Amino acid sequence: MKRPIILHPDPRLKKLSEAVVDLSDDMRRLADDMLETMYAAPGIGLAAPQVGLLHRLIVLDCVKKDDEKSRPLIMFNPEIVASSDEINVYEEGCLSIPEQFADVTRPAQVQVRWMDRDGNEQSEGMDGLWATCVQHEIDHLDGKLFIDYLKPLKRQMITRKMVKMKREIARESS
Repeated sequence: MKRPIILHPDPRLKKLSEAVVDLSDDMRRLADDMLETMYAAPGIGLAAPQVGLLHRLIVLDCVKKDDEKSRPLIMFNPEIVASSDEINVYEEGCLSIPEQFADVTRPAQVQVRWMDRDGNEQSEGMDGLWATCVQHEIDHLDGKLFIDYLKPLKRQMITRKMVKMKREIARESS
């Protein structure tokens, strides 16, 4: 089931998410819903706070080429356990901040540990777009948005555009 994505500014996007301690059928269903929502958006990553739930859960699939098989990942309680000194600059966007993009500097490679949908611990080294995406999504779990990496003026400009967009959406739906 596709879920609505919360738009910035919204206080729920700035809150710390709770660890998932019980891997229930409801949590697995939420993960499946989040994948469906992410693909429909379309996006390459989505965090539970973006659908209004403060659980440490992210989904991602950074395969963009049509001739490549998709690789959906569901990560409960993901954490970065190591990151490279080498950095990467990538133009990021966010499903909660549509149509806004900016260059963000992050570690180029990360080692991530998480629990999969069956409760098994997983660990993987990621680089390139995967490393950027997983860091971006884990930031959401900590109440941080990609615009928080920007200079205050640019961040304020994007926030003003989002406030205007939300007003227009509210006007259209009333």
